[in-house]
Amino acid sequence: MAGLHDLGKKGEDLAAAYLQEKGYRIIRRNWRSGKNEVDIIAEDGDFIVFAEVKTRSADFLIDPASAVTREKQRSLIHLAENYIKWYNVSRECRFDIIRVIQKNDKFEIDHIEDAFYPTLR
Repeated sequence: MAGLHDLGKKGEDLAAAYLQEKGYRIIRRNWRSGKNEVDIIAEDGDFIVFAEVKTRSADFLIDPASAVTREKQRSLIHLAENYIKWYNVSRECRFDIIRVIQKNDKFEIDHIEDAFYPTLR
């Protein structure tokens, strides 16, 4: 199990570095509210971005983005609402998914902006 945790941590580190290279400012990582957690909270222009990172090895059969189920989306929306209230945020928020796929010793990153909208309740 430590291998999966290490792969996930590596994916989150790569995703954060990727966002910074794109000009995002990382605000928080692994922010928790109750039992919910978001991998990365960042600023992108006028937006606060709540990014969920999904890291998989190339031989994994399911697309990592599909692991962000409707239930996970609901929990991220609830978490974002708590964050916005807690820190009195007045910006629009956006929900992104970052897929990190390990192929041998290399990693591919796919950033899905506006992956879902905060309409699920």
